[in-house]
Amino acid sequence: MASVIRSALWSIRNYRSMFSAYALASFGDWFDALAIQVLVVYRWGIDPFLIALIPVCMALPSVLFSSFAGTLADRVQQAKLMIFCDLLTVLMTVGVLFAPNFAWLLPLLALRALAGVFHVPAQQALTRRVVPADLLLQATSYNGLVSQGSKVAGPLLGAVTLAALSPQACILINMGARLLSALLLLRLWLVPRNSAVQEEKTEKGKTPKQSFWSEWKEGWAFLWHRKVVFHTVIFGFIGLAAILMVDYQFPTLFKSISPYNEALTGQVVAAIGAGAVGVIIILNRLGKINYGWGLGGGCGLIGLGVALLGLCPPGSHLLWLLGFGLLIGVGNGMYILTQNYILQKETSPEIVGRVFGIQNTMNSIVMLTAPLVGGLLIRAVSVGTAFMSIGVAMIFIGLLGGLLRRLLWPQTEETASGSSGSEPATINQN
Repeated sequence: MASVIRSALWSIRNYRSMFSAYALASFGDWFDALAIQVLVVYRWGIDPFLIALIPVCMALPSVLFSSFAGTLADRVQQAKLMIFCDLLTVLMTVGVLFAPNFAWLLPLLALRALAGVFHVPAQQALTRRVVPADLLLQATSYNGLVSQGSKVAGPLLGAVTLAALSPQACILINMGARLLSALLLLRLWLVPRNSAVQEEKTEKGKTPKQSFWSEWKEGWAFLWHRKVVFHTVIFGFIGLAAILMVDYQFPTLFKSISPYNEALTGQVVAAIGAGAVGVIIILNRLGKINYGWGLGGGCGLIGLGVALLGLCPPGSHLLWLLGFGLLIGVGNGMYILTQNYILQKETSPEIVGRVFGIQNTMNSIVMLTAPLVGGLLIRAVSVGTAFMSIGVAMIFIGLLGGLLRRLLWPQTEETASGSSGSEPATINQN
């Protein structure tokens, strides 16, 4: 049965194009992210507090525009919006490539992040429209494998490129990947905006087209009234607040453990990606996941891995670091898979873009403060102590989510296996 589902999914030509474009974009982004981190930490020697300004600048466009981007993604042809975002990313990456110092780098990263603000909800909405409901979970599962698998291939090959060439070479690779992504999306240029969900909308009855502002308010109203989705977004907001305090400080930690190994960040990030890929494959084969344990357990495992990395002294063996990275990856895979599955499964097709846009807004708000708090924490104590403290906090948050799962996600058992509602079950996501 599973092989029949996979065969049916890959027979959809539009999905194949969209999947390939997404894979290229994800792969290129990890080349780029690793290069920028190495550039500012190892080459420019930027202070940890200033490094925290990177995610802050990248989050600001999302705070300002994500909910509007989600509404736009539900109103326009998503492939066209994604192509425009890819080309804008290429243009801004040219600026990043030639940035002479940190002061120039920050605004360029912010402008480039603006393209991502519109790209994410468009990609999620396009997945919901191109893929029929009975294949949705399988499709989003493959998206998740690409997202996490790129953390393996991107940093590993990026580390080799860094060693052989330079951070600038990695940035060039990202530019090329984004251009190819835009080319692949061209064949979806004329796909109807409501392609795969046409039958669903016909069955429910066609409603008059609303204004942009009415649809924007409708997205927030849906989130408030759909408690399973609302609790998922809030839980993610709290967990993200903890992890973002140290997320951009991993190179700082690894520099304190191994001062001359610039490739260490890429190696551990690859281990994180490998752990996520492994657990997504396992959950994909199981065909179901418990919402509470997926979110709470995933958060707790991330925290455990972060805390253990914080305890590592200078000169720690590489295998220990990779093992702890693998643990973080397992938690990350569980968490991302469950979160995106809930947001796709529990949301009506015509409102998916708005829900993901609102989620991006919420996540980005915390990015404005959490990284700065993390940078100050590292200044006040030490990088190892900061990682250990944040890890313990995440373990507590994860345990709380698991214990309160029946209150926060009361439909867990039936919904996670796909037995509630009209859509058949399979498995999920990105």
